[in-house]
Amino acid sequence: MTERNEDVPVLDVRGEICPYPMMKTNEELDKNRPGVPVLDVLTDHPPALSTIPPQAMKRGYEVEIDEIDNGEWRLRLSKA
Repeated sequence: MTERNEDVPVLDVRGEICPYPMMKTNEELDKNRPGVPVLDVLTDHPPALSTIPPQAMKRGYEVEIDEIDNGEWRLRLSKA
């Protein structure tokens, strides 16, 4: 599991259901933090694990998924 770095911005979309985790991640990458080198996205919605990565990869990010708790995940998006 990747260690948490306090300098990495976090987008917490826990409690959100599709399509909102993907939409909020896209908004964060495109409008709020364009060009951010690393972003952690926290989710508890399993379908987001298959919707966020393709969108992030289209924007040039690599995606690492870690289960941080039972039913909660961190997607670390890093500029490739």
